[in-house]
Amino acid sequence: MLTFTRRRLAAVAVVAATALLGTTACGGGDDAADGPITLTVDVFGQFGYADLYQEYMTANPGVKIVERGTGGNLDEYSPKLTQWLAAGKGAGDVVAIEEGLLVEYKANPQNFVNLLDHGAADLKGNFLDWKWNQGLTADGKQLIGLGTDVGGMAMCYRTDLFAKAGLPTDREAVSKLWPTWQDYIKVGEQFTAKKTGASFLDAATNTFNTILLQTAGNSSGYSYYDTGNNLVVGSNPAVKQAYDTTMDIIDSGLSGKYGSWSEEWVSAFKQSKFATIACPAWMTGVIEGHAGAGAKGKWDIAQIPGNGGNWGGSFLAVPKQSKHQAEAIELAKFLTSAKGQIGAFKAKGPLPSSPQALDDPAIMDSKNAYFSEAPVGKIFAEGAKSLKPVYMGPKNQAVRTEVENAVRSVELGKRSPEQGWSDAVANAEKAAAK
Repeated sequence: MLTFTRRRLAAVAVVAATALLGTTACGGGDDAADGPITLTVDVFGQFGYADLYQEYMTANPGVKIVERGTGGNLDEYSPKLTQWLAAGKGAGDVVAIEEGLLVEYKANPQNFVNLLDHGAADLKGNFLDWKWNQGLTADGKQLIGLGTDVGGMAMCYRTDLFAKAGLPTDREAVSKLWPTWQDYIKVGEQFTAKKTGASFLDAATNTFNTILLQTAGNSSGYSYYDTGNNLVVGSNPAVKQAYDTTMDIIDSGLSGKYGSWSEEWVSAFKQSKFATIACPAWMTGVIEGHAGAGAKGKWDIAQIPGNGGNWGGSFLAVPKQSKHQAEAIELAKFLTSAKGQIGAFKAKGPLPSSPQALDDPAIMDSKNAYFSEAPVGKIFAEGAKSLKPVYMGPKNQAVRTEVENAVRSVELGKRSPEQGWSDAVANAEKAAAK
């Protein structure tokens, strides 16, 4: 999802989510003695659980589910969750953890229920092997969380803007335009020359993350930290390659410079201000939410330049502070079951991490009406089993923020590419040392 990283969403939603996240009552802490058990679920972004909650409550009339944080900003959600865990109160009964932050939370496994002690070992086959392993502590003795989604990548584009620029609009024809990122830049230059009134892409940071995770997944298997948790921002070729390619995109004038996840970015969706956006599976729900009903049928989905990649994915964990651990565990199991993952995909688009769900006709044969009936199952699910995960180190989010800030500074013309790279390396080191 939720990596989620991913999903710094609309400012209005952020305000509402922040207000919700500011509440301190533990899930179920104020249950009446003779009333139903209340389970609070803390999430960020669009997990697609609304209908699943209702189904679960119907089947379990003694349980009431309250979700906090939908539409929330991950940069606000994670510190709040960290505070709650440290204080021993305030967290929900079930909490979402984005993959880029999982290593940080696994460093303090005592904060979470060990799901292996509650029958989760029997569920291992319900998840892609690497997704299951991500949820385990280094010694393999504790399972922190059950996987929700993975972030198989594609490229979402506006067919009306492509037509206006004289470019093909059919998704297969569009996919053939950009087998590589350099080809993507060439198409962008053609688009820009037509002066459609829109930029070719939304923001350099989204594209940078896509290229980095794609490149790292197809090479070393790690980005900012190696698997020994050594910071390698300045020495990992995958990081520099992604940075240099992004600089080429910026230098070609293709970016609309709409700061990712900002209010300006949300408005740009509604006003048709850009033609393409790097599109992990979970991004489809974000686009529909921001672009609105009026853009239905104007978006489509093509293949990503380069070779596959994975951006995002989350886990559901149960904090030990929950007053209803047993019930929370059962809810987490339900939401991350093949049925639950299929339901979430249908609702908001996060791609299942369950091989059974990926093989289900409900996924494989699915089409998305909003995206011009794009066969999202075929586009995203077929390659999901061969996705190559990228290792995330202990301060991944803080380091990533500094590198993104450096990219953004170049995008806004405040720094040269060389200065930006120097800033990225130096500030990443400072962030990792905190």
